[in-house]
Amino acid sequence: MLGSMSENVTLNELGEFLKKRRSELSPRTVGLPETGGPRRVAGLRREEVAQLASISTDYYTRLEQGRLQASAPVLETLARVLHLDDDERGYLFQLAGKTTVRVRRRGRQQVQPQLQRVLDDLTATPAIVQGRRGDILAWNALASALVIDFSRIPEKHRNYPRIQFTEPSMRSLYADWETSAQISVAQLRMEAAKYPDDPRLIELVGELSTRDKEFAKWWGDHKVAARTVGTKTLNHPVVGELVLDWDTLTANTDPDQHLTVWTAAPGSPTHERLRILASWAADQHLPASSHFREGGQ
Repeated sequence: MLGSMSENVTLNELGEFLKKRRSELSPRTVGLPETGGPRRVAGLRREEVAQLASISTDYYTRLEQGRLQASAPVLETLARVLHLDDDERGYLFQLAGKTTVRVRRRGRQQVQPQLQRVLDDLTATPAIVQGRRGDILAWNALASALVIDFSRIPEKHRNYPRIQFTEPSMRSLYADWETSAQISVAQLRMEAAKYPDDPRLIELVGELSTRDKEFAKWWGDHKVAARTVGTKTLNHPVVGELVLDWDTLTANTDPDQHLTVWTAAPGSPTHERLRILASWAADQHLPASSHFREGGQ
């Protein structure tokens, strides 16, 4: 679905992103008068975006058609006109090649030793290390007890977005699976802007688009999100409802590796249930990745 990820394809992605964002805005939202007549397209017209950005309609049309490389000042103006949030603005600039140098890296990705040591010491807190594309590089026993036994999933399929869409248990685990899955798709699209020619990412998007209509729809929405913080409610089959805060820490030695931890406020019902889950996991002898010293791909 991503194609060859040549420069032209990347420009087409940028054009589709702009088109999607303007389709979600009404004239009233951006301060334009409502004409009251029928509109042939959803959201703003191209000429309206061009007017607000003080550029010609022809210039903006060529941007949406993937026939023009925009300058940073124009991108900044379009980000403001289209009311892009910080993640969407970063994605726009990445697609235009204005913020990062794309480095092709095809080697096997290994969990950073310092992240592995942190993971080994976290016995009462579920945690995983994710690499490029959301690959699961490492996890502790409590993460396996909380989410899924990652060790039973073949290494080449050990990818969080893929697990979310292909493992039936995930749909019952998440109280709001749809929102969580949409966030995963948005994070994956942000990854695609950073590494547009990653063959494994292209393969992953193609597979999930074919297998799942919801994934294909959400991918086509061009929503983007960075890995940051949030709250998830899980309906765990062993300990019941868990309301967990999740946070993401990025390794300075490898910005493509992220430690995600799930925590609960001390004294809360979820905090007590995590302790019960940890005891249950010990009885089940669920393995942590450090037992295998595996990496991702």
